[in-house]
Parts: sequence; C-alpha cells; structure tokens
Amino acid sequence: MKYNYYFDIKYQEVDGEKKLRLFNLENYLLEVAGTVADELGFGIANLHPRGLTWILTRLSVEMYELPTHCQRVRFETWIESNAHMLSTRNFRIYKQNADSSRKGTEEEWILIGQCKSVWAVLDLEKREIVNLFDDPMFEGCVDGETIEMSRVRMTTIPDPTGSAPHKIVYSDIDYNGHCNSCRYLQAMTDAYLPDYYGKKVRIDINYSKEAMLGDTLQTLYLVAPDGVQYQQKNEAGETSCSAKITICE
Repeated sequence: MKYNYYFDIKYQEVDGEKKLRLFNLENYLLEVAGTVADELGFGIANLHPRGLTWILTRLSVEMYELPTHCQRVRFETWIESNAHMLSTRNFRIYKQNADSSRKGTEEEWILIGQCKSVWAVLDLEKREIVNLFDDPMFEGCVDGETIEMSRVRMTTIPDPTGSAPHKIVYSDIDYNGHCNSCRYLQAMTDAYLPDYYGKKVRIDINYSKEAMLGDTLQTLYLVAPDGVQYQQKNEAGETSCSAKITICE
C-alpha cells in the first residue's frame, strides 16, 4: 500500500538560490513518515503513552533536482519491511509539471528524487531499541517494494578539512527529548556547504548516538572531489552522527 502527501514549498524553507534547503527536505520526509504511522495506528500518538517512540537510524536521499518556493511537491511513501527491529520506509518525490495542460494526466508529476529510510522503536526510559513488529497493529502494513540504492559506508575523519562546534540548545530539542534529526544536517551544512546547485545530489546520514540539551558536538568535515563527508563527535569523542553529501555531475 502506498500513500501520497502534497505540499507547497514555503518561502522560509528555501535558501538564497530559491531551492529547498536539504534539512528542510529531510523535515518533509520525517513529517510524511510520521503522518503515515499515525494514520496506520502505530505512530507517536500510539507509542508515546506506552513510553515508546520512533527514531531515525539511517537516511539516504537522491535528488535529481530540488524544488523551489511555491512549487507543489508530492511525496509517495510506503513501508518496504519491518524486520530485525528495523522498519524500512521508502519515498519517491515528485514536482508538479508547470504545464497546466498536463494536469489530470500521467505526465502531471515529474520524478525529482527518491529516498530510503530506516527506523527503530526506542524505549524512552531505558533509551534502548525494542522490537514491536510482532504486535498486531503492524499486520498488513508492509508493501514490500524496494528502492535500489547502494549503501554508502561512513568512515572516521582523521585529517579534516575543517571543523565547527555546535551546542545543542532549546530549539534543537524535539518531543523525544533529544536533538531533532534534521538539526544534525543543518549544523553540517552550516559548517560547510558544497556547491550542488544544478546537479544531482545524494545525502547519506547515519545516526549513532543521541545528543541531548547542553551537549556540544564538533562537526568535522572533509572536502573531496565528489562532495563532503561529515562526522559529528560529542565531548566524549563518540560519533553522534555521520553523513556524506555526494555531488553527481
């Protein structure tokens, strides 16, 4: 079963090039995933009273182009699998064809991206991942269709091009009591933003360890010919989040 959600890109979500910011794109993906889960009966509204919540563990996004302000965008999403304590949710991202004669036809929507995301259920008190997929509320929700995206493996950055600190403040914290997933990417692109305009861009993010209010993360970045690799470490030297933005000509 596939689900579709429609949005008009807002002015405050685009950058100086009038393109949707990467972390705002991620925010749309998270909002869509959360909305589907709520509608199917296993979202935050259901889990939070039980002391549980969803967390994002891995995200891979390929964008052939980025939408602009006021552009209408469609997010198609479905659950590929619920297995081994992880839920894989896929997305296709479309923009509306500017040609008004296309509306109501198969050509109304133009594919501009795709995404594969991996989620887990977190026990809020123990801060541990739990397996709920045997629960009857998950019956019949898996579509099964996969999206072919190669796995990008993250490595440590021993000799970074540069670094920038980011203290986790009030505006970074979400309803789960830790740093919102999109804020890591925002801090990374604030530290160093590669020139991806007019090119195909891929974003890969791995979430390793929660960052909490008052923590300071050091964003290390390594600039390479094909893009930028990032690694965010906490004050104990542990990797909280790692990512790579790959630029494809």
